[in-house]
Amino acid sequence: MVKDNQSRKFRKLHRQIAPILFIPLLLTGLTGIGYRICRSWFGMPKETAKIFMTIHQGTFLGKPLEPVYVSLVGLGLIGLLITGLVMIKKSRQSTSSQAQSKLSIRRIHSILAPIVFLPLLVSAVTGIAYRVSRSWLGLPKEQVEFLMKIHQGSYFGDFGKPIYVLLVGLGLIGMLFTGISMTRIFRKRRSLVEDN
Repeated sequence: MVKDNQSRKFRKLHRQIAPILFIPLLLTGLTGIGYRICRSWFGMPKETAKIFMTIHQGTFLGKPLEPVYVSLVGLGLIGLLITGLVMIKKSRQSTSSQAQSKLSIRRIHSILAPIVFLPLLVSAVTGIAYRVSRSWLGLPKEQVEFLMKIHQGSYFGDFGKPIYVLLVGLGLIGMLFTGISMTRIFRKRRSLVEDN
């Protein structure tokens, strides 16, 4: 009974946070992919590609709010990852094997979640740590560059880095769209359209 109550709280929290973070996380995923692909595969100059980073890091809000934006979006993503993983674990314990074999948006979401969990968690933590270290702690770029190398998957080399960023970004976008399609937001709109 206590576990069921706890599971409901996680589900409620997850469903409340997800719609709020949908647009910021979508923009973060798209601009992260855009920056890395344009720079690595199309040779776009850093100054031109800077527009992607302006959106990705929330620089458009002003330099003082950049670490706040990155931290809130990153912590929100971490919250979604943790609550989502707990929910998936609970649902797998209670779902029959027949229900698990049926392919649905919920099933796709729950299959994708454990695959993208670690890369998204690492990306969020290193992104927050890098931005906070540079902006609030005033650490030199050279001292925290390793965080950005982890964030971008630089350890995969010049060939693998854009592929890593593309896969992590597409994983995030996939989670966002499958997740938002399960919310009541679309159900309300469908019922309004059907009523008219």
